[in-house]
Amino acid sequence: MIPVLNDGEMLRRVLADLAAQTRPADELIVVDNGSTDDTGDVARGAGAIVLLQPVKGIMSAAATGYDAATGDVIARLDADSRPYPDWLERIEREFDSSPAIGVLTGPGDFYGARAWVNWIAEHLYIGAYFNVVGPWLTNVPVFGSNFAMRRSVWQETSPLVHRDTPHVHDDLDLALHLPLDVVTRYDHTLRVGVSARPFDSWSGLWQRVAWAFVTFKLHWPDASPWARRAARRRLFRAEAAKRQDYLSR
Repeated sequence: MIPVLNDGEMLRRVLADLAAQTRPADELIVVDNGSTDDTGDVARGAGAIVLLQPVKGIMSAAATGYDAATGDVIARLDADSRPYPDWLERIEREFDSSPAIGVLTGPGDFYGARAWVNWIAEHLYIGAYFNVVGPWLTNVPVFGSNFAMRRSVWQETSPLVHRDTPHVHDDLDLALHLPLDVVTRYDHTLRVGVSARPFDSWSGLWQRVAWAFVTFKLHWPDASPWARRAARRRLFRAEAAKRQDYLSR
């Protein structure tokens, strides 16, 4: 599933990469978030299901695609993602071999900008996202340019996400609403190329940081680290009590 806005050329490349997968996609869904370029024609030309979502915002577009997906596992890329040929095969293998996994995500190899910009995107943005936001969430965060989740997980999360808030950080919003018992796995070998163009200016980097602040504010105080840790402890105690009750019968 790919949400896209006015990115026909990038979309053409990622759809070609998906056509070359060692494990073909069961369905290709492209959500057009109100494009004025040839995005829709590019998607239809590649055989994708094209959905229109006029409400601007990545979360709005992404949620539309997740809702429409029919497979047991929903794989997500962005228009500027460049999946390696075994990307879908690896996702299927991990979900099949580990039934407990609800969400699988990995990092990005940034391309298309100056070397120092690629480094900032990989280390100061994505690195901080996984290494700082992860402990805050008490779970692995989701990287929207490279992840997959079981459709059953989305169905449980769907009513909770902020679909109509245009400046929400969609990856973070999804991660904050995942049930605490959902297992999210980070696989550092599940990689895709990701364009560093949003980070070619400090304003681009700051915009994404600002979206994260907006998202945390929308969830405060329930999203505070102490509140999430307390909720997770309650969940663990409840699960332990159920196991003890079962064993004592």
